[in-house]
Amino acid sequence: MTRILSLVVLSLSLTACAVSPTGRKQLAFMPESQMETMGMQSFQQLKQETPLVEDPAINRYVQCVADAITALPQVQQYSRDWDVQVFDQDMVNAFALPGGHIGVYKGLLSVAENADQLAAVMGHEVAHVLAQHGNERVSQNLAVNQTLALLENWMAANNTAYRQQAMGLLGVGAQVGVLLPFSRVHESEADEIGQTLMAKAGFDPRASVALWQNMAKVGGDAPPEFLSTHPTHETRIDQLQAGMDAAMQHYRAVSDKPACTPPPL
Repeated sequence: MTRILSLVVLSLSLTACAVSPTGRKQLAFMPESQMETMGMQSFQQLKQETPLVEDPAINRYVQCVADAITALPQVQQYSRDWDVQVFDQDMVNAFALPGGHIGVYKGLLSVAENADQLAAVMGHEVAHVLAQHGNERVSQNLAVNQTLALLENWMAANNTAYRQQAMGLLGVGAQVGVLLPFSRVHESEADEIGQTLMAKAGFDPRASVALWQNMAKVGGDAPPEFLSTHPTHETRIDQLQAGMDAAMQHYRAVSDKPACTPPPL
């Protein structure tokens, strides 16, 4: 069973065909144009189905933070026109989609207490797009599903005993052993890139640690890290602290800091 599951891992590593901004090899074979179309369609659908915040002060505040981050050269290189929307829901979340789309839920503003903390979230989400994490996730799932299908056909052709049980175990093994760790890699990589983005945009990177401390207070019980798509809050904070010196150098080099004032909620 271990040898068979290793084939899944090997198939992913051998077909890696891209490199992330941190130098990590990636499996990302979907056309970028297709990812951008998917991102645009998803964003348009969400805007149609979810009410938008109409308060001008909230929209100006979120746009102010977004403008500082999306004005960075490496972000402009990806897209010069980022669509930013604030959704009128209490969900503590934000996202960015391929093609240059950023969504912030109003509930996030009660946890991200200032512009620096909000920039930590936005930098993280924009980093997912810059690092092609959406492309990588789609490609990983396609590769794993194709590999499992080939193994199932081989087992059927060879009358392998306990085929149903074996395929069930392989499915769990691929999820826990391949897909979930890759997802945690994405989150940690987005934290690293996002911390640099926020600092270069003139936001205090120390706020990224304060943000995740706030998130830990409202996050409730979490599954064990090896069964989670995200690192634990403690892991994220430790990793952010490890990169803090470099991020602070970027932050101190910015002479014109953004002046984004949070509105009363």
